[in-house]
Amino acid sequence: MVFDNYAKYYNLLYKDKDYNSETDYVQSLIKQYAPTQAKTLLDIGCGTGLHAYYMAQLGYQVTGIDSAQEMVNQALEKKIPNADFHVENATSFSLDKKFEIITSLFHVLSYQTLTQDALDMIQNASAHLNEEGIFIFDFWYGPAVLTEKPSVKVKRLEDDEIKVTRIAEPVLKINENIVDVNFELVIQDKPNNQFSVVKETHPMRYFFKPEIELLLDRAGMYPVYFNEWMSGNTPSASTWGVCCVATKKRN
Repeated sequence: MVFDNYAKYYNLLYKDKDYNSETDYVQSLIKQYAPTQAKTLLDIGCGTGLHAYYMAQLGYQVTGIDSAQEMVNQALEKKIPNADFHVENATSFSLDKKFEIITSLFHVLSYQTLTQDALDMIQNASAHLNEEGIFIFDFWYGPAVLTEKPSVKVKRLEDDEIKVTRIAEPVLKINENIVDVNFELVIQDKPNNQFSVVKETHPMRYFFKPEIELLLDRAGMYPVYFNEWMSGNTPSASTWGVCCVATKKRN
């Protein structure tokens, strides 16, 4: 399963990710599009709970779900006030409550490589959303993937205990709208000077605006915001990440 072994090194690999600024960006979208005084938030694909941590700091009651047990374990270890975490699949989870805000960040939708899975995830989000609620999600944007093409990337990070070198080798499957990202992690245990290797393939689906509009329509929703992640600019051929805010159709 994706993230089974990768999860152990997730926080180190993304320690340079600016969760605080991303939370401010999401908060600005909530203020603009969510119901006044909205406080209940579901985070689909919560990972190790860092977005949840910052959202809880702002006073939201957060429920986080992720399909990777190790990710959820790390989220629970943070003991975040006003937050609970559960192992659930984005396409099939069933909770006994609805939410005013649902988020799904860091390209969780792009991990749904089958069209039916992407639709199931969006329909499931809609089913757990209050009538006036909003769904905020991001994804890989097709025009940039096809224009700039994925390339090999190497990332090196370390802490007091380990040093990690991550090599990401992408394979573009142009007829499937998928990029297979082949990760190889070389981990050095610094105190013992021992090395281990972890290999995982993360298939990533890239989407185009008409696809997103169709999927949302099938789920009884429509987009009220469709812009470049963080900047808010109109997406272009160099925009790899797009953020969408969707709400339910009004009868």
